[in-house]
Amino acid sequence: MKIIFAGTPEAAVPTLHALLESSFEVVAVLTRPDAPQGRKRILTPSPVAQLALERNVPVIYANRIDEAVQSELDSFTADLGVVVAYGALLPQDTLDSLDLGWINLHFSTLPSWRGAAPVQWQVISGADVAGSSVFQLVKELDAGDVFDVRQWDINPDETSGELLSRLSILGAKQVVDVISSLESGTATSRVQQGVSSYARKLHLEDGHLDLSKNSSEVYNQFRGVTPEPGAFVVVGDERLKVLEAKLGAEINIPAFQICVVGKQLILGCNSGSLELHRIQPAGKQAMSAMDWFRGLRQEVVKVS
Repeated sequence: MKIIFAGTPEAAVPTLHALLESSFEVVAVLTRPDAPQGRKRILTPSPVAQLALERNVPVIYANRIDEAVQSELDSFTADLGVVVAYGALLPQDTLDSLDLGWINLHFSTLPSWRGAAPVQWQVISGADVAGSSVFQLVKELDAGDVFDVRQWDINPDETSGELLSRLSILGAKQVVDVISSLESGTATSRVQQGVSSYARKLHLEDGHLDLSKNSSEVYNQFRGVTPEPGAFVVVGDERLKVLEAKLGAEINIPAFQICVVGKQLILGCNSGSLELHRIQPAGKQAMSAMDWFRGLRQEVVKVS
């Protein structure tokens, strides 16, 4: 079985690695072009590109599939395409170009949470179970027939970053299992059933903690936007990033206030609170939340 793999971020690496270690042949990798990274904005290959280059797999760099890219894909005469977080939609001509089409690993139980950020929105919604689905790619967003769906518990304090990392490893084996069934001719698929929901891409403002809600909802929001786009509150007119936090242990203080209770630095919600453990003030390095607060020499800090 000859495979073209399309993916870009770290979450796609376990599947590519699993395919490279399998009996299948990865004939090419499609990924997004090098992107600026770090404070110096140095152009850096995607995590998927780095692995492919290490393993001497041909790499095609493209933000979208045009005629030239399609011609290059066709030159590899692959049987199947596999997509994990490539970052761009594949046109119908591309979907039709391989005998077995393209399959996709998506981190939800489809049709729930179609879209760009399924893991983040599952955590924000307060779900205690996450999912992963392998399905046939079609032109409509995440709407193709499903080959395999699996469910996994979400740990109570797990951030979306931690959950995505775990699901990417679990999902890699799921993809290999589906491809094995396609190769043997035993694969079956079903039409998606149920009410669909949309997991849109998160933006910076989605990380602004809504302290008018109860502490469980705020904590879910914090976990869901960590590490990207990042949780924050506003102190004065500057963002204070919240890097590490936990649910307050039945500690209640007025909402939109930060103060010390016992040995903990507490952020008040409409009901309940969060314990702040690590923060990053604007223009400064990450630090202990308590060290930051002591440096202010205030008894209470008001936030928005």
